[in-house]
Amino acid sequence: MKAAVIVFPGSNCDRDLAVAFEQAGANVTMVWHKDTALPEGVDIVGVPGGFSFGDYLRCGAIAANSPICQSLISHVERGGYALGVCNGFQILTETGLLPGALRRNAGLKYICRSVGLRVETADTVFTAAYSAGDVINVPIAHHDGNYFVTDEKLAQLKDEGRIAFTYTDNPNGSVADIAGVVSKNRRVLGMMPHPERCADIGHGGTDGVAMFRALTDQFATA
Repeated sequence: MKAAVIVFPGSNCDRDLAVAFEQAGANVTMVWHKDTALPEGVDIVGVPGGFSFGDYLRCGAIAANSPICQSLISHVERGGYALGVCNGFQILTETGLLPGALRRNAGLKYICRSVGLRVETADTVFTAAYSAGDVINVPIAHHDGNYFVTDEKLAQLKDEGRIAFTYTDNPNGSVADIAGVVSKNRRVLGMMPHPERCADIGHGGTDGVAMFRALTDQFATA
């Protein structure tokens, strides 16, 4: 699998995401946000967590207008895969690649701890190594992780089975406890929790390993 991890000013989880991909067997290239093209033949683009551009406008809004994001949009429109984590999820919503918006946490405080995530569907390449109903422990670290969609869009996400993960104990006020959603073609996942921070025993947990291995297995089979 060929993976590209985009780096924005303020990214602080880019290396973590690259290491998680590499440990699962992927060939990873770091891509600067001012680049205009992704590497040739890339399979999946990782959009990492952090505080792109200091969140000075709103989370992910400035990053979504970086030159590389047009290439990211084209990659996804061609049927390519993408994984956005935390700030990366915010960026994917700002580009329009995923529905909804991430608002200030309901408690108005930054939250950094492990949470329980319920796998809502195993019918994606990202969640194929889990079973629907599994509960995994994954760290969160965000101030604006309160996911919001309209009632109409929420009904559509539910009908299409596009809610990937929900919180077992909602930490931020997200509608319907949503922690992660996928695109209509199921090739783009955005999630607030950090699977790359639980992909090594040294992290204190390995519940994220299955996600990255499932991705590399998918492309190895393909």
